[in-house]
Amino acid sequence: MLLGMLFALSGMAQAQTGTTLTGKISDKQGALPGASVVEKGTSNGTTTDTDGKFTIQLADGAKTITVSSVGYVAQDVDVTNKSSIEVTLVEDQKTLNEVVVIGYGSLTKREVSSAITHLGASDLLRVGSNNPLMSIQGKVAGLSITNTSAADPNSSPNIQLRGASSRSAGLGPLYVINGIPGGNIDNINQNEIESIDVLKGGAASAIYGTRGSNGVIVITTKKGSEQSRLFYDGYTTFDYKTNQLDVLSRDQFLQNKRGVDFGGNTDWMKAVSRTPAFSQKHTLQFSGGNGKTNYFSSIDFRDAKGIDLRAGKKEYGGRVNINHTTANNLFALTFSVAPRYAKTSEADYSGFNYALTLNPTLSVRDSTGKYAYINSGFFANNPVEQAKSVIRGEEIKFLDVNGSAKWNILENLNTTVTFGEVTRSARAQRFVPSNITPVINGNGRNTAYQALNENDQKSLEWLGNYFLDVNKHSIKLLAGYSYQLFTSSGFDASNEKFPSDVLTYNGLGTGLWNLEKGINNVGSYKNSSKLIAFFGRVNYDFDQKYYFSASLRREGSSKFGYDNKWGYFPAASVAWRVTQESFLKNVPWLNELKVRADYGQTGNQDFDPYKSLDTYGGYGYYPFNGNSYQVWGPNQNTNYDLRWEKAINFNAGLDFELFSNKVSGSVNYYVRTNKDLLGSYNVSNPPNIQGQTFANVGTMRNTGVELQLSATVVNKGAFSYNLGLTGAWNNNQFVSFSNNLYRGQPYVDVVGMPAPGSPGTLQRLQEGTRIGSFYALKSAGVNESGALLVYKKNGEVVPANEANNDDKQFVGNGLPKFTMGMTNSFKYKNWDLSVFLRGTFGYKLFNTYAFYLGTPAAQENANVLTSAYDGGKYSKLTSTTTYSSLSDYFLEPGGFLKVDNVTLSYTQSLKTKFMQSVRIYATTRNLATFTKFKGGDPDLINVNGLYPGVRTNSDNNGTLDYYPSSTQLLLGLQLTF
Repeated sequence: MLLGMLFALSGMAQAQTGTTLTGKISDKQGALPGASVVEKGTSNGTTTDTDGKFTIQLADGAKTITVSSVGYVAQDVDVTNKSSIEVTLVEDQKTLNEVVVIGYGSLTKREVSSAITHLGASDLLRVGSNNPLMSIQGKVAGLSITNTSAADPNSSPNIQLRGASSRSAGLGPLYVINGIPGGNIDNINQNEIESIDVLKGGAASAIYGTRGSNGVIVITTKKGSEQSRLFYDGYTTFDYKTNQLDVLSRDQFLQNKRGVDFGGNTDWMKAVSRTPAFSQKHTLQFSGGNGKTNYFSSIDFRDAKGIDLRAGKKEYGGRVNINHTTANNLFALTFSVAPRYAKTSEADYSGFNYALTLNPTLSVRDSTGKYAYINSGFFANNPVEQAKSVIRGEEIKFLDVNGSAKWNILENLNTTVTFGEVTRSARAQRFVPSNITPVINGNGRNTAYQALNENDQKSLEWLGNYFLDVNKHSIKLLAGYSYQLFTSSGFDASNEKFPSDVLTYNGLGTGLWNLEKGINNVGSYKNSSKLIAFFGRVNYDFDQKYYFSASLRREGSSKFGYDNKWGYFPAASVAWRVTQESFLKNVPWLNELKVRADYGQTGNQDFDPYKSLDTYGGYGYYPFNGNSYQVWGPNQNTNYDLRWEKAINFNAGLDFELFSNKVSGSVNYYVRTNKDLLGSYNVSNPPNIQGQTFANVGTMRNTGVELQLSATVVNKGAFSYNLGLTGAWNNNQFVSFSNNLYRGQPYVDVVGMPAPGSPGTLQRLQEGTRIGSFYALKSAGVNESGALLVYKKNGEVVPANEANNDDKQFVGNGLPKFTMGMTNSFKYKNWDLSVFLRGTFGYKLFNTYAFYLGTPAAQENANVLTSAYDGGKYSKLTSTTTYSSLSDYFLEPGGFLKVDNVTLSYTQSLKTKFMQSVRIYATTRNLATFTKFKGGDPDLINVNGLYPGVRTNSDNNGTLDYYPSSTQLLLGLQLTF
């Protein structure tokens, strides 16, 4: 159908009467056949012959023609009073010749036959964030990046590509930094990034085998050039709380008889917050070199504060990239080193929990100047004292080192050896002093803790590349070997009852508690795993029209069972540049149309080592003859058949460029089926030693459509407006929980909600349904006594406390159906304005705060949200009998649209010997949110992973943890010397 439409459009050119124009179109190589020549503003056009010549009949009064060809910059040519012209087109380096980084290599944009999204440094959002990938949030269709506590300087985003893909193995993508798989994303400064390539299709990521199931994000850092350059970038940020939950004021609290009047008037949310939270970051970069040697170096410093009283992070980092090619071009050497040191103070998330529920008539300090303290209410504490007195932090050291040696054996044959090491060392330090109120009123013991966790990854890879171009045939061959060794180790120790608070966590041996109780409170561990792989790939194209790629990786992992150490990961992709065919040469508005399809098998082995082995652990102590003996025994069921999760990926897509490349984009349709999902399954005991076995059971499927679009809307004189749009539709289905060996019930109830009360679980993972399915009672309103009414299984309406688990049903879903991002870029002379919108639609969120804190029935002697008395639906729930009944009464639309990032900048070029340019810029993040959700910022509730739509903790159970969102103002300066 598509080709038929294109044929029809190609025949729309109408004969014109008027002057005859002849000419010749060339490029720097000579005559250019197949170039398009169109009378501007009409469909009247023709194409050049094999000698680059053309003849066209123009209308009377025609003044301009447009000359274009795929891969070249289109030109408007004045033909007034002319009968013959000659035009030389310039290659468009920005489009078809743009380099896209793939696994173990790179291709030009026209050669890509799989689903890959390429972003340059200029495409990244300006954000004052802890993680550089927040700069691409909403920029890549199908890539979900969420941060439920973005105002915490130590937080990290949750990143997921094309939906959840696993139960118990990792859900995040593989990071490849400067060619090293498994790079450390926390050791990247945004100013160092040259490009980011997101490998979404299975054929693109299958080259990484057992770690490619969740996609691959390839980050390339900047390199030097022959031009010497000194660059400075510095900014400050100010974070202000926004979309926060509102609680009763002092007067409202007393009016509604929520608790005792202590005579004070405290806004606890304000008391536990910094307003605003201030941060700063400075980067200095040096680069330069000559034709054979270049260097790039960068140093940066960041001092960031969170919007709570304790959170903070100071970090110092640097990077040096050196590239050298010998005079005869026989050898090319690269070396990169990137150290980083960070000192953190962990955010006090509990402080905001206390702030929501503490009695507002209680002052921060009592009449004697001591911190006030009560032990009644939902959360009993003084969060200001807690935040200012308790020490919780880390010292983190990163070191990334890599290098390569390339030998150009022939002009079309080379081999490269690459080595790399990625290390991270984190020392956790915690101390609770003896003089704070909870300790004085509690056990009276100060406590201290230290832990050291170290991770090291060593890699060695060999690559061989061969290229051959014969007439219209082009072949690229790749062969490689990869070896990676992963080691993790650490220890921890704690003690209590120290004679003094002076030494904090630095005198663990002086504590008396461990000695008095006869315990050691010391632990340590070490584990390791290996990956070894052999792989190859062939890329073939005919006449830059038909493209084919195939790869195969054979990989072994020490994590797998004896009979499943090795696996094969095949992939293949094809592409057809339809616009290279003669029947589309006369379609002037169609510059490029490429049809793609790819297939690939990928794996996931992101789980702890030794799961497939016989391991032993401690079973406590056994007293005998006055001595205590450690008891040891098997601590897991052995599974010799343990293997990687397998993902079968299919992708079909279109890439297009229209209207002289003013509009370009891509459309992708994908199906990903994840089989042999890893997880713990209940087994009989005996004969098994333990009641659960870690095994490969279950199947999950994701399907979706993605759109990536960019357009030059206006380009007139000094003003231009460019539009970028991403959209992604995703549908998920949990296909099966069983296989031939493990057969269990077809569902699992998940997301247990916390006390008070016994609410039970909120979601159900069930065969044939989407993840994130809420499984609760279906509400039927509220009766005259303020009790929640629900439907029983037989349709009868009863108070919720008279229903049971058998009356639960599927009542909604927390997984978004559609996500979008829109970039609006305006430029006028030296001014640039970027307005970025981001949205998520088609799902429900559970309002946890309304459930626990938003009704009049909430726990006595605790403050509540204003929704408990505002006349809305939650204020009707006055009866305590149904207080802890989970139902869809608390489900709300989660969809939102954000004015997410607005950046205004002014750039002034300077013609002095001291400075080349100055740029000043201002950015606001999270400026406005449009949503029907009443539980604060909907972005604070994670929609990634297996349990989307409800706030969960690290154990995947419901939580009341709360860290408000913020609006960030960023002011920056860039100087280029």
